[in-house]
Amino acid sequence: MPKKSTSTRHQPPPKSFEESLERLETIVHQLEQGNLGLSESLGCYEEGVKHLKHCYHALEAAERKIELLAGFDADGNPVTEDFDETELSLDEKAAARSRRRSRPRNSQNNSEDDRSDTLF
Repeated sequence: MPKKSTSTRHQPPPKSFEESLERLETIVHQLEQGNLGLSESLGCYEEGVKHLKHCYHALEAAERKIELLAGFDADGNPVTEDFDETELSLDEKAAARSRRRSRPRNSQNNSEDDRSDTLF
């Protein structure tokens, strides 16, 4: 069976998120067509994983640059602070979001003594 010229191996690393995403989409399309042999498919898959990781890291870096909304001042204007990229890992951020979402909204205003209306 003659090999097809897919040029999936030994390509230079992508320079931008967009280039990597475009290449990843091409690889996915090639794999979905099912016209590649096993070794070519594995090579495409490996390259696709590299591009996926590159995209993931680029998005993570962009997320780190976003300013966090810290609250509002007395006049109702938003107060922002720089996003500290070394502050938390993705897992730690997810856990913190989960804790914030599951926390009752009025728990900040109530102390332990003020919770006489709850069972526990």
